[in-house]
Amino acid sequence: MIAAHGPVLPLLLPLTVAIILLFLPRRAQGLTQGLSLSGGLLQVGLALLLLRTLADGTQLVYRLGDWPAPYGIVLVVDRLAAWLLLTSALLALCALIYALAGSDRQGRHFHVLFQLQMFGISGAFVTGDLFNLFVFFEVLLMASYSLLLHGGGGLRTLAGLHYVILNLVGSAIFLLAAGLIYSSCGSLNFAHLAQLMPGLDDAQLALARTGGLLLLVVFALKAGIMPLHLWLPAAYAETSAPVAALFAIMTKVGLYAILRLSTLVFGSNAGALAGLYQPWLLPLALLTLVVGGAGVLAAGRLGRLAAYLIILSVGTLLTAFTGGAAGIAAGLYYLPHSSFATALLFLCAGTLRRLRPASGDQLVADGDLPQPLLLGGAFFVAAMASSGLPPFAGFIAKLLILQALPQALVWGVVLLTALAAVIALARGGSLIFLAASGTMALPRGGRKPVPKTSPWELPAIGGLLLLIVFLTLAAEPALKFTQASARQILEPAQYVRAVLGGS
Repeated sequence: MIAAHGPVLPLLLPLTVAIILLFLPRRAQGLTQGLSLSGGLLQVGLALLLLRTLADGTQLVYRLGDWPAPYGIVLVVDRLAAWLLLTSALLALCALIYALAGSDRQGRHFHVLFQLQMFGISGAFVTGDLFNLFVFFEVLLMASYSLLLHGGGGLRTLAGLHYVILNLVGSAIFLLAAGLIYSSCGSLNFAHLAQLMPGLDDAQLALARTGGLLLLVVFALKAGIMPLHLWLPAAYAETSAPVAALFAIMTKVGLYAILRLSTLVFGSNAGALAGLYQPWLLPLALLTLVVGGAGVLAAGRLGRLAAYLIILSVGTLLTAFTGGAAGIAAGLYYLPHSSFATALLFLCAGTLRRLRPASGDQLVADGDLPQPLLLGGAFFVAAMASSGLPPFAGFIAKLLILQALPQALVWGVVLLTALAAVIALARGGSLIFLAASGTMALPRGGRKPVPKTSPWELPAIGGLLLLIVFLTLAAEPALKFTQASARQILEPAQYVRAVLGGS
């Protein structure tokens, strides 16, 4: 079953669940929540099965309609895609559990949109051609538009407006880039493009180079790479906590696309276009790190601080992807860790807003919190993990990234921005958890804060904590897998043979 239909199952599962949920009556809230949660659990199980199946280096190819590539649509799952499918499924499950505390009831069709979001994210990871990458980008973006605005509010609407406009511009550029590449190569299949790139003449090279660089702009916008990051802090900080936690994987979709195209389509065998992205990646990565470091120091709210930590993680990953096989392996190990850590901070910010209705997640003292050890402990672990302090996986990954890139400038920027994250998180934690004393301030109207943590928040926060700890304890097998993944994606001939056949 997995060997025959593995690539399409991560798409069919959330899409089927979304369609069923759409026809359930609104009053069947319990059934809706149960079905959505079951879909999330099955997605995790399916991702684990795929990861186990592909551990030996197998690449699964699924031809929709049994049309051979490059004429038909193909879905491809290798180690890289399976690793990201598992990361997104685990993150989505924790975010979904947290949403059951009440966020899902703030508007209509939350669970339908959530499943469609997972459909789009999973599709982006497994698609084997450029046009369908655009299609899945649009699916996940349309779902994210509605999820971002779920629950309403003026600031959320304003942030959502900026998010929609910029991403619509990005979609238009994506179509233009795809058209230029198709006009130069006559194909949009990744494997076929890898075959065609070395044989392009001068006129075709100009079109393909322009299209490829436009794609880099699009993917940089999706990933939040400087200077196309301006939409991200407000969008992530203003939306609800579970949506922001899910969005922690969204920037990784853009980074995945950069990694996939830079190693497959514009890899070492691409002739004159070999290494098309390489001159741009490291400067953009270091500038993104600087912007993220400045942002965390300037953030006045925990949600906004976590959003800038997302930008920091994007810069760190992009830096890693320029470090050859060793850097890519370290980056792939860092990717789930940073996603879980920042998602945990978003969930802590959501709980803080509920427990402190007057000051919300602002980095200010506001009376004693109910159950401070639980929330404070989760924040402490998330702060250490996201800033790259030992003993967590972030420290191991950053150490390996620095070993892969022994350059003074890289070391200086990575270490200084990590120090900025430590300072910002230590200041915020001290103000929220240590400086608070006395009676908590009440909002206008005198509404009292809710004294207890919701039972749905506990497993969601605890689940992310366990994932962070497990990734640290399982560092050796995880790194072996990411090292094998890095070697696999740096050998595009294996991908081409799996998709197109032949020698």
